[in-house]
Amino acid sequence: MAEETIFTKIINGTIPSKIIYHDELVSAFADINPKAEHHILIVTNKPIPSVANVTKDDEPALGRLFTVARKIAEDLNVNESGYRLIVNVGKDGGQEVPHIHMHLLAGGKLGGLGFPDKK
Repeated sequence: MAEETIFTKIINGTIPSKIIYHDELVSAFADINPKAEHHILIVTNKPIPSVANVTKDDEPALGRLFTVARKIAEDLNVNESGYRLIVNVGKDGGQEVPHIHMHLLAGGKLGGLGFPDKK
């Protein structure tokens, strides 16, 4: 079994966090170091280390990441104005926690392809 990550601890409630969404497949919570007005992490509840480790069995959870992102964007009223979804893969791709997660960034015009400058 993989080492328990900070995300697993948030999902299990052993580390407090501002939970935005939770169901049987995914959870979403506020990033503790936001890079935009709205910076939410959407994670699989199953601790999959990276996109490099996904299997066909993971498709329902991976699809749910996107439908939950859409719901959160609607709740934030940014579904029409726009938002960014980022999935980093591996150390060189900028992945810091070995647990699949998607960053939802929104709030104002997002510049460049990386994280926007926080105002």
